[in-house]
Amino acid sequence: MKLDLDELVAVDVHTHAEVSADGRSSLSPTLMGASDKHFGANGKRQPTIDELAAHYRERRMAAVVFTVDAEHATGHPRIANEEIAEACARHPDVLIPFASVDPWKGRAGAREVRRLIERYDVRGFKFHPSLQAFSPNDVMAYPQYEVMEEFGVPALFHSGQTGIGAGLPGGGGIRLKYSNPLLVDDVAVDFPELRIILAHPSFPWQDEALAVATHKPQVHIDLSGWSPKYFPPQLVKYANSLLQDKVLFGSDYPLISPDRWLADFAGLEIKPEVRPKILKHNAVRLLGLADDQKEES
Repeated sequence: MKLDLDELVAVDVHTHAEVSADGRSSLSPTLMGASDKHFGANGKRQPTIDELAAHYRERRMAAVVFTVDAEHATGHPRIANEEIAEACARHPDVLIPFASVDPWKGRAGAREVRRLIERYDVRGFKFHPSLQAFSPNDVMAYPQYEVMEEFGVPALFHSGQTGIGAGLPGGGGIRLKYSNPLLVDDVAVDFPELRIILAHPSFPWQDEALAVATHKPQVHIDLSGWSPKYFPPQLVKYANSLLQDKVLFGSDYPLISPDRWLADFAGLEIKPEVRPKILKHNAVRLLGLADDQKEES
C-alpha cells in the first residue's frame, strides 16, 4: 500500500532513525548524551522505525526518515542506509526513505548515492555539515550533488546551531561555522537544478537562510527542530508571503513530537490558504509524491 495523498493530513520532512535493528546508536554515547541533555530527552528510548511508522500512521501523516553518516569526523560507525530503506519499505503508506553518505567518501560516496536511488528507491539525502566536519561548498561533495541533481532528489542540509556536542568541552569538536546557510548558496549556484532543503530555523543565520531561499528557485526551508512559538518573526513573515510555496513542515521527531509541533503551529499567525501548503502540499510537490501516484494508477 503506497501513500494515499488524499488521506494524509501532513508530510513531516524531518524525522530521525537513530537506533539500528541491533540497538546501536547513530552517535557515540558522549555525543548522544549531550544531545539528550540539550533537548531534555532524559534518557528516553529512541523509537524503532516500525514504531515511528505506527506513530505517524495513527496521525494520518507521512514522514521522511534518515540518519547521518559522519564516520570520517566522529569515528563512529553509521547505521546502514540499506537497513533504513528496507525498514521504510515495510511501511510505504507512511514512510519516505532518505539516506546519508559521508561527503568525505568522495566518488565512492557518489557511487553509493546512485546505488541507493536505483536499488532502494531512496528519495533524498541528509547532510549535517557541522557533524560531518565539511563545508557544503567543498568540491569533494560535488560528485554526490551531481548524482542527486541527475535523479531529481533533494539534498537536505542541517543549518544553524546544533544540540549535538552542546555543553561538551569545545562543543565535542563540532564547528558551527559549517552550518551557515550562505555556504549552501554556492551549491545552489553550481547545481542550479538540485533541489535543496535548509533544515531548521537557521539560528543565528536566519536572515541568510531567507535570502538564499528567496534568491535561488530550488532552495526550500523546513521548520523542524523548534517549536513554532519560538520562530523568528521574519521567518513567519516570509513563510506567509514570498516563501509560502517553499516552506515545509518538519518536526525533528523524536526530539520534538509532531503533536507538540502542530499544536504550537496552530497558534501561529499563518494565513489559512498558506497553512496546507506548509503542512502538506509543498512537500508533495518537492518530493514528487503526486507523480508516484500517477505512475501507479
